[in-house]
Amino acid sequence: MKSKIFVSALTAVAVFAVAGPSAAWEPTKPIRIIVGFSPGGGTDLVARNLVASSQEFFPVPLVVVNKPGAGGTLAADFVAKSKADGYTLLVAGGSESTSVPNHREVSYSLDNFRGVLRCIRSRIYIVSRKDSGIKAIADLKAKAEADPGKLVYGSSGQGTLYHSTMLVATKALGIDMRHVPYKGGAPMMAGLLGGHIDITLAGPEEAAAQYQAGTINLLALASQSRLDTFKDVPTMQELGYDVYIENQKGIVAPSGTPDEAVQYLHDNFKKGLDSTVWEKLAGKLLMETAYLNGDDFMAAMKTMSANINEAVKSLSK
Repeated sequence: MKSKIFVSALTAVAVFAVAGPSAAWEPTKPIRIIVGFSPGGGTDLVARNLVASSQEFFPVPLVVVNKPGAGGTLAADFVAKSKADGYTLLVAGGSESTSVPNHREVSYSLDNFRGVLRCIRSRIYIVSRKDSGIKAIADLKAKAEADPGKLVYGSSGQGTLYHSTMLVATKALGIDMRHVPYKGGAPMMAGLLGGHIDITLAGPEEAAAQYQAGTINLLALASQSRLDTFKDVPTMQELGYDVYIENQKGIVAPSGTPDEAVQYLHDNFKKGLDSTVWEKLAGKLLMETAYLNGDDFMAAMKTMSANINEAVKSLSK
């Protein structure tokens, strides 16, 4: 009798040992990818390109859901409060993640999320009008110091990533400039070219046409490295100013999402990111693929957010 019990126990252990590895997380229902902006915008295109390139690696549908409003914060709030089971994700990394929460009260923070992976980054250039007499950061600093508060910079809106970039830059430079918010990048560039503002911000795709037309100067880049498209344009860090802000786009999940679910999502989205489908789609839209794993993506967002927070606090002193 004892031997039978012993054999039964061994059999149970053997079955458990075999079953253990197969218990790893795998989705059994559609995965929602929440986008905080309207269809057709940059964030939406990242999500849809990632779905197009990654769907073949998932056994369930990947569904893009647009929840626009309040600069992307409505979507971020929704995902932060969603069940942490791997089935509700957010396209994050931009204003809704690193900038807006430092300007006004929101119901979430970066601690409410955990990174899956970063897909792309869009660099941010500090730009002046060609005939402004401001051809370099040194010129900007000298003019601003000579007449504090006279120079004006534009952004794509109060609390946005562009607004925060200039707050961090002016703090680092030790200068005072006035802020004029615009409703988007196109009117902001028009304001610069029309002489209504002295400085603005632009991504590579926004700056390329005007730069080639000879209407703007690219003063510096708010990244940690130069971009091949504009090899002669230095970074702010190269010039001795601690300014590091980029418009990143990647996938995050609610903070309590299990490790095995995050790992599965990372591995299969990474396959999509490495595919020729992604390469073609991203290349067509001039997206700069810039993969980071989930932990490094979160670290980058937290670094940028901390720098923005310091700049915002300095204004209230």
